[in-house]
Amino acid sequence: MREMPPVEDLGSGMWSVPVPIPGNPLGYTLVYVLESPRGPVLVDAGWQHEDSWEALTAGLESLGTSVDDVYGAVITHFHPDHSGLAGRVREASGAWIAMHHADVAVLRYINGLGGTDRRKTELDQLRRAGAGAEELRAYEKLDPRMDPPALPDRELSDGELVDLPQRKLRVVWTPGHSPGHICLHLEDSNHLFTGDHVLPGITPHIGLYSVDGSDGDPLGAFLNSLAQVPEIGAAEALPAHEQRFTDIAGRTAELIEHHEDRLRELLAVLSPEPLSLWELTAALTWSQGWEGMRTVSRRMAASEAAAHLRVLERRGLADLRVRGDDVLRWSAGSGPR
Repeated sequence: MREMPPVEDLGSGMWSVPVPIPGNPLGYTLVYVLESPRGPVLVDAGWQHEDSWEALTAGLESLGTSVDDVYGAVITHFHPDHSGLAGRVREASGAWIAMHHADVAVLRYINGLGGTDRRKTELDQLRRAGAGAEELRAYEKLDPRMDPPALPDRELSDGELVDLPQRKLRVVWTPGHSPGHICLHLEDSNHLFTGDHVLPGITPHIGLYSVDGSDGDPLGAFLNSLAQVPEIGAAEALPAHEQRFTDIAGRTAELIEHHEDRLRELLAVLSPEPLSLWELTAALTWSQGWEGMRTVSRRMAASEAAAHLRVLERRGLADLRVRGDDVLRWSAGSGPR
């Protein structure tokens, strides 16, 4: 577990408040507090847990304000360590919640499914990936996940200015980690809030979960938006985890090269004989080791492998094969397209 940093004054009317993620190796989410004449605006809100709520409220009070004074919360993406407390902040203060419209659509879809249907969908994804009966049974026994985060009041688009009075906070759409992930450029101080898009030491999860093509090409989108981030020219990155950093161009180049290495590793595993997604994922290198992973982690690993396979498909280096058993299999492609 990562050690929690203190609340930090970043200057220019900005502070960071670490909010814990109980039981998670990430340790905490850095919630940023931006001063405005109408009251503070939050960038992200943190995990939905009583310990997290206490840390957020205490952090705000240490700055001479309170959760009751919050004017708005702009969420970089819908994942629960970023959006979980947004609804509670809104209940306490009447604040607006804003998120990119693509992630709002995801939340509406999740809300529409309900817990039971979500579990059925996830089990079908595992089956089509080629997971065995024992792993399917283990996944089915897991406790249901938490309720989805609150739906935002406002939907954002690329290039739009967030409602931050007397300041300029511009939306930069950076899809990949989620369909509607955004970075936020505070133009008056030239800082870039990077959410999970660019982190100083962690590679964000980029997964492909759907089997009907509706997820598009999340890794391709991630690589494209990574390449555009240095063009903003921000002086410093303020990520949602770990610590702030300045070499944005260097870090984005490292992330791009990491994924190109991963694509090369996966390409070496492909053969003329089609292999299931589960088989291909098991053949890759993982920090935990495939054998040491639980089914939840294996599902995430398979989704990452699927995202890389989608890129290889689009480059003509992998071919998707679906046989009568409906299991997804890939073989080596015929060549670049």
